[in-house]
Amino acid sequence: MSDDREILLTNDDGIDSPGIRALYDALSAVGNVTTVAPADDQSAVGRAMTYEVPVREHELGYAVEGTPSDCVVAGLAELGPYPDIVVSGCNEGANIGAYVLGRSGTVSAAVEAAFFGVPAIAASLHVPQSEWPRDTEPEEYAEVAEAVRYLVERAPDAGVFENAEYLNVNAPLPSEASAVEDSGGGVVDTDQRTPMVVTRPSHVYDMDATEEDGVVTLHDNTWGQMEDDNLPDPEGTDRRAVYEGKISVSPLTAPHTTEHHDALDELAEQF
Repeated sequence: MSDDREILLTNDDGIDSPGIRALYDALSAVGNVTTVAPADDQSAVGRAMTYEVPVREHELGYAVEGTPSDCVVAGLAELGPYPDIVVSGCNEGANIGAYVLGRSGTVSAAVEAAFFGVPAIAASLHVPQSEWPRDTEPEEYAEVAEAVRYLVERAPDAGVFENAEYLNVNAPLPSEASAVEDSGGGVVDTDQRTPMVVTRPSHVYDMDATEEDGVVTLHDNTWGQMEDDNLPDPEGTDRRAVYEGKISVSPLTAPHTTEHHDALDELAEQF
């Protein structure tokens, strides 16, 4: 790809979120960026679609009154130009673990692109449970945005998307990984990039629910594990990488890949 590459940018936090601004600025240095993103927060909507959505012009591109999947279809099929790659993010909060992939609007936008046959990258910034929720600033996304810019520049020509349909990128807060205290007690940049490692989605799953006064509350306990000394995730997983202060890149394919099993073949034959 050359510098005239076309990039479709979207997210699920909404077009006014700091993470999408950071990616827009970083990616504008390596291509023509068309932003088609939800007008407001659409977190955790998965691949939900609205089918008929109002759209308005925005300083970054287009704001759509719909979901991330709506935005990808609208951007690819109508609001174009047709992109060489789709980038989704950068999300406020990590999208790590196999169980999260289908829930995340950020990742689902990349999956939607995959079904179109367009390479895609989903990007997220981990915010520790002890600091959640918090108002993040655009500069906190600078390092993950740089990682995405690097992948947009290099991954297609390197043949990455001949085997993967999309990449799921997760990064720690830069203060956790790439800053140190100087002698005056301030924070300075170290010139040393946070390591990037190739991972697979963790299969750790720890959810439960409680009922009180007719209301059931769901609890996702996996985020608390990220601040535990005994993280159950093995080496090579996305959660382990972010926990260790590394940028995780998981090469993935669109869901619902089929595999033949002898047991099911026999059942079908006997029907």
